[in-house]
Amino acid sequence: QVDRYLYHMRLSDDVLLDVMARFQAEMMKGLGRDTNPTATVKMLPSFVRSLPDGSEKGDFLAVDLGGSQFRAHQVKVFDDGKQSSQLESKFYPTPKEVIQGNGAELFDYVADCLLDFMETKNLKHKKLPLGFTFSFPCKQTKLEEGVLLAWTKHFKVRGVQDTDVVSSLRKALQKHKANVDVLALVNDTVGTMMTCGYDDQHCEVGLIIGTGTNACYMEEMRHIDLVEGDEGRMCINTEWGAFGDDGALDDLRTEFDRELDLGSLNPGKQLFEKMISSLYLGELVRLILLKMTKEGLLFNGKVSTALLTKGKIEMKHVSAMEKYKEGLSNTKEILTELNLFPSEEDCVAVQHVCTIVSFRSANLCAAALAAILTRLRENKKLLRMRTTVGIDGGLYKTHPQYAKRLHKVVRRLVPTCDVRFLLSVSGSGRGAALVTAVAHRLAAQRQCIDATLAPFLLPLGILREVMDKMRAELEYGLKRETQANATVKMLPTYVCGTPDGTEKGKFLALDLGGTNFRVLLVKIKSGRRRSVQMYNKIFAIPLEIMQGTGEELFDHIVQCIADFLEYMGIKGARLPLGFTFSFPCRQASIDKGTLVGWTKGFKATDCEGEDVVDMLREAIKRRNEFDLDIVAVVNDTVGTMMTCGYEDPNCEIGLIAGTGSNVCYMEDMKNIEIVEGNEGKMCINTEWGAFGDNGCIDNIRTKYDKEVDEGSLNPGKQRYEKMTSGMYLGEIVRQILIDLTKQGLLFRGHISESLRKRGIFETKFLSQIESDRLALLQVRRILQQLGLDSTCDDSIIVKEVCGVVSRRAARLCGAGLAAIVEKKRENQGVGRLQITVGVDGTLYKLHPHFSRVLRETVKELAPQCDVTFMLSEDGSGKGAALITAVAKRLHNVGQ
Repeated sequence: QVDRYLYHMRLSDDVLLDVMARFQAEMMKGLGRDTNPTATVKMLPSFVRSLPDGSEKGDFLAVDLGGSQFRAHQVKVFDDGKQSSQLESKFYPTPKEVIQGNGAELFDYVADCLLDFMETKNLKHKKLPLGFTFSFPCKQTKLEEGVLLAWTKHFKVRGVQDTDVVSSLRKALQKHKANVDVLALVNDTVGTMMTCGYDDQHCEVGLIIGTGTNACYMEEMRHIDLVEGDEGRMCINTEWGAFGDDGALDDLRTEFDRELDLGSLNPGKQLFEKMISSLYLGELVRLILLKMTKEGLLFNGKVSTALLTKGKIEMKHVSAMEKYKEGLSNTKEILTELNLFPSEEDCVAVQHVCTIVSFRSANLCAAALAAILTRLRENKKLLRMRTTVGIDGGLYKTHPQYAKRLHKVVRRLVPTCDVRFLLSVSGSGRGAALVTAVAHRLAAQRQCIDATLAPFLLPLGILREVMDKMRAELEYGLKRETQANATVKMLPTYVCGTPDGTEKGKFLALDLGGTNFRVLLVKIKSGRRRSVQMYNKIFAIPLEIMQGTGEELFDHIVQCIADFLEYMGIKGARLPLGFTFSFPCRQASIDKGTLVGWTKGFKATDCEGEDVVDMLREAIKRRNEFDLDIVAVVNDTVGTMMTCGYEDPNCEIGLIAGTGSNVCYMEDMKNIEIVEGNEGKMCINTEWGAFGDNGCIDNIRTKYDKEVDEGSLNPGKQRYEKMTSGMYLGEIVRQILIDLTKQGLLFRGHISESLRKRGIFETKFLSQIESDRLALLQVRRILQQLGLDSTCDDSIIVKEVCGVVSRRAARLCGAGLAAIVEKKRENQGVGRLQITVGVDGTLYKLHPHFSRVLRETVKELAPQCDVTFMLSEDGSGKGAALITAVAKRLHNVGQ
């Protein structure tokens, strides 16, 4: 009979899955900037961005306003490695005249109670941080600010709605001369999550099922339109009690729900809460029993005063009547106390009504919670997720069946989530203190991180100094009397022209500059249908050859050439060859290059001070299989400029921003004192990587730069390159991460074995981590590949470190380039210069921000130069062939 009567309160799994889908849609509405105003589920940002990590410590105060009692707490958090805290509390009644009076009286009362508490605990002499648990819907714009949207739970205080409750509390505290610093405004649901998060780091959902009901969870920042920024996560207070206020649950609401709503303090509002919270379930049972009695189904149709009195049946009665182990004795006793004199059948029926009402509550609560868990799992892109729900509230704690029912239904609705339910101990008080402790920790962390990274933030004034110093070093390198001691060597390349379009023929090109070596056949066609066709093969250079003898290195190169000529079927042809040799060389002519010093990890013996073209010729002779006409030895930077010069005659600068860093440009012969002749131009290979080797930029070198330098193959050399090139940026990041970890700001202070390995943090990781398209989840995966078990907060810090290091590299590179374009402008004697820079290198091509920051810096420092950046298509291969072709053309003209 009761089942038939309450048929609509029984909800099948299909109905619950439908409720789950409706709630998910409401969550999406609440998160969107445009849809939030009309969403019933407000999804309020709490500005709690981080869960406790166990390193919090200190004394904190908390006050808790939101229920029938006001509470003041002192929380001691110990950094003892055991995640322990100690809570002392005092309870104060919240008189009716206070919760239905005016705002000034309410906050005066709160301040009075807090002062009383501080006095009893002898805390008045200390200035302590305070967390304020305020269990009502608030719109927050920061952690320590919140505007009350609406009162709930019988509170009706005048003059508080639409005002900032923290500033009201601060005013009251100042008036009472309380020595307290309000650091955080916390919703009780958020407090519950934080308390449980302190004990279990998997906890990222908070749930209250008591007088009121609500849930919060950690949402990805990129999905929260109401808050600036995409990095990390933030706790969202769903305020799910209002779900259904727009009619979304009307098909599930019964006549009893409607009657209860009409008789409430806030008709039409908090409809979901009215279906599931303990404040209303007793009343719901009363309305059902009243109607059943009127229809003669209970108590012989006798309607007692108790059944007619609103609020007479409370949740405690419902809970007691559902204690099945005690049979019907509780039910009989309670109903008798209410003057209802039940028969045994009445007791069975009433017990059944209570069960159906509380079971519906657990079912609806489970459906909304399942929606949140599903969202968390989808955010993390996991097929299966392990998580913990921190939970508090009288209904969950005291009802004999509620917790078991809720757990069971949640697990049925989301079988892909392994959920642990963790009961919060003094959630809102301890939680508010922990939010405050986390805020305190983050503020202190922020100061330390800012101090660590400050030396990398180069203001415009410093960049201008770098530009001026670079300009001075360029001049030293060009002058005969200072060139020998100059750090920027300004090496003449004997490349005296750029392509004019008449070049043609077949050329071989070699490209040695990294761990791979390439041999190319390049066919150049001239005329109207001019084109460049290339065929190439890549060969690896093993470490033992890079760091063996010079003879072994050049024999390996010739072996690779022989393989390529055979592969192409051109072993007998004597082709002109251009040799791209991407290391500093002093040239006496275009086909003579003396190695000044190895860079980029090469260490082959008996090469420095030798002519690399002669070494190549001797290795070809030793093999005695073929002969080649070595026309030009080429630096990759020059090759880059020539490749772009073939497309754009305005290109007179070449830039490499990759594993290494270098620039070349066309200089007026009259300015190159170390070469005879004043007519025309010659390409100068600056070898600017050594800028600063004389100590001129020591003022901007950080302790991390020094550590990277000291641990490198060539300490004290290539200092500018070590701050700007891909070979070293990852290592700078690694050194900073170690330092931050030692300070306890990263990876919980634990330096993993992998982080100790030099070179583990490659520059490609910087590019991946800084990619705008990459969510923090993927950043964490990259860090996991490196053996670094990072939290969300760690990932944000790592991303910030990568950004600071690569931005500095781009700005320093821009300052150097600005010095060169300004020099070109002065050489030409023009007020405004139009020039193209040919660029190559993985850092420029692949890093998501490097090229933009570089261009912006050049524009800032050289505003009278209009610089076009042109990406070189294979400068080291195609460029070498073009230089060879131009040299052949100029040679023929000369003859």
